[in-house]
Amino acid sequence: MFKSLRNIDKKGYKPQHGALDIFKYIGPGLLVTVGFIDPGNWASNLAAGADYGYALLWMVSLSTIMLIFLQHNVAHLGIATGLCLSEATMIYIKPVYSKLILSSAMLASISTSLAEILGGAIGLNMLFDLPIRAGALLVTIFVMIMLYTNAYRMIEKWIIAFVSVIGLSFFYELSLVDIDWNSAMTGWVTPSFPQGSMLVIMSVLGAVVMPHNLFLHSEIIQSRQWNLKDEKIIKKQLKFEFLDTFVSMIIGWAINSAMILLAAATFFKTKTPVTQLEQANHLLAPLLGEHAAVVFAVALLFAGLASTITSGMAAGSIFAGMFKEPYDIKDNHSRLGVAISLLVALAIIYFISNPFQGLIISQMILSIQLPFTIFAQVYLTSSSKVMGKYKNSTLSKITLYAMGGIITILNIALFVSFL
Repeated sequence: MFKSLRNIDKKGYKPQHGALDIFKYIGPGLLVTVGFIDPGNWASNLAAGADYGYALLWMVSLSTIMLIFLQHNVAHLGIATGLCLSEATMIYIKPVYSKLILSSAMLASISTSLAEILGGAIGLNMLFDLPIRAGALLVTIFVMIMLYTNAYRMIEKWIIAFVSVIGLSFFYELSLVDIDWNSAMTGWVTPSFPQGSMLVIMSVLGAVVMPHNLFLHSEIIQSRQWNLKDEKIIKKQLKFEFLDTFVSMIIGWAINSAMILLAAATFFKTKTPVTQLEQANHLLAPLLGEHAAVVFAVALLFAGLASTITSGMAAGSIFAGMFKEPYDIKDNHSRLGVAISLLVALAIIYFISNPFQGLIISQMILSIQLPFTIFAQVYLTSSSKVMGKYKNSTLSKITLYAMGGIITILNIALFVSFL
């Protein structure tokens, strides 16, 4: 069964130091990476590669850099204070603002769960011709069983396995196509704005940093805490946390890049536009064979399952934080938060006729809420009252606020484009 994440290993025990010590810290970042490669990103990445070839790879690099800074910063909050972002918001921000931030974060979590469940359901539809609504129900049941019955470390292993399957699937797909690596190398480091590409650019950059991931990372990072009173341990945690975050985000960068590379080498090369995930699956079969289409669908299914699990965990953390409590699946507040996010999202799916339109609407809701979360996070991590000597430096604060401003502008522009 689940244990409260910040109660794990808090018995005065200190980890043994050695060459393999780093592996004890790897894991939380990979759970966050799932949100970076969720079904909502797939459509944007495939559209980028299909419409513009390798030209927009740079946006994956830029979004990954911003994500590393923001996720490291919120993990820093969890390690230094022993609080998740939701708890810290309730404790240190005035009630009138904290309630608004966290209530909107719960709505964003429902929106996220809707997109993730839909992604898994689309994957089941591709593989077994299962109706979207039936697939959504199966995905929700599977995820709730996982969350309510498995211990945290077991879920972490499942997520790592899911991410591995997704990554290996795309590497297999890439082995079937001829990549123009010179163009790819240029695309990764050279910003370009092909005519008509702004919507795709905003869609990818504006949706990469997701509110639920910021709440989730500050919570799950505490499963790696051994002794908050020992400053040496805190410093060690901060060092290894950054490495975990960095490596995990690079894995996300590689998988997102692989999506664009695949689309560029197939759909862009044949001048075939792609607007929906189901369409991409059907188009891959004649280009690369049935096996490639099946592998694509399997990867999407695993992405949907993994991201729905992390979305549910984030909702539990947000809701429990409203009561100034840590995430603990045995506690009613955490259990209720998980149920609200997943079941409300499932109910909405049963009332929408166009799944693709549902994905778009879910991204619109995220774009509205994200600025509230980012600026609350930077405010908290820049406060001496909250962080003590571990608060953001002046340079870090300026950098983080600038990134928050850029992401906010992109999300507002993305929201306006949908109107």
